[in-house]
Amino acid sequence: MKVRVLGCSGGIGGRGQRTTALLVDDDVLIDAGTGVGDLEFDQLVRIDHVFVTHAHLDHIAMIPLLVDTVGEARSMPIVVHGSPETLRILRSHIFNWLIWPDFSSIPDRGNPFLRFQEMHTGESAHLGGGRRMTALPALHTVPAVAYQVSCETGSLVFSGDTTYSEPLIAAINDIPDLRYLLVETAFPDALHDLALASRHLCPSLLALFLDRIKVSPEVWITHLKPSRAQTTIDEIANYRGRFSPQALYNGLELVL
Repeated sequence: MKVRVLGCSGGIGGRGQRTTALLVDDDVLIDAGTGVGDLEFDQLVRIDHVFVTHAHLDHIAMIPLLVDTVGEARSMPIVVHGSPETLRILRSHIFNWLIWPDFSSIPDRGNPFLRFQEMHTGESAHLGGGRRMTALPALHTVPAVAYQVSCETGSLVFSGDTTYSEPLIAAINDIPDLRYLLVETAFPDALHDLALASRHLCPSLLALFLDRIKVSPEVWITHLKPSRAQTTIDEIANYRGRFSPQALYNGLELVL
C-alpha cells in the first residue's frame, strides 16, 4: 500500500503549497484540500472514497469540485466518510443547493454521484486488498478524527488537525506495527497562545505529545503555516527526544 502526499501545507501560495490531501493507492483520499487539484482527470475518476478528518475548508475544499467533475464518468458514487458531526456540516453548509448542489440526490437519490457514510471513533472501514481505515480520536475546534491506515505490512497514522490529546496518544500507543506518524504542527512557539486557542500544535506541545509516544514510527510534520514554516521547523529540530521529525512535502510517497 502506498500513501502519496498531494498537499500538506497549512495555507496556499507559491512554491507548490497545497492544503491537506493524501492519496492512498489510487482510489482513496484522506482529506481533499487543494492538493487534489493537481491530479489529472483519469486519476480523479478512480477515487472511490474520501475520508474526512474534519469539516474545515482547507481539508474539504476539493470534494464538491471532485464530485462535480467525475460524477457522470463513474458507475458508482464517491463515498465520503466522516463523523456524524462532520457529515452534518457538509450537508448543511456545502451540499445544500446554495453553496453547491446536493450531489447525494443527483441524478436521483437512487443513483447519486455522492454518498455519505458515517464513521464513529474506533470504527474501521475495510476497503479490499487487506486495507483498513480506522477513525481515531482527535481534538480540534470542530469535531475531528485522526485516521489509522493499515494493511498486513504495517500502519500509518495521520493526525489531521489536533492539539495535544491524551486519547489520540493512547490510540497511537495501541498500534504496535505503526511505521509512520504524520502529525500536525501549525505554529511556532511564539504563537503558543494562538495554537492553544485554535487547537493546533506548536513545537513545545509537539514535544509533550511525542514524549508520550511509546511505539517507534517515523515522524513527519504536516500543516505548517506558510508564513512561519521555517521558524517552526527550526524549533522542532531542537527536540531532544527519541524521534527525529521531518517536514512532510508534496510528492512524498510512503510505502506500507
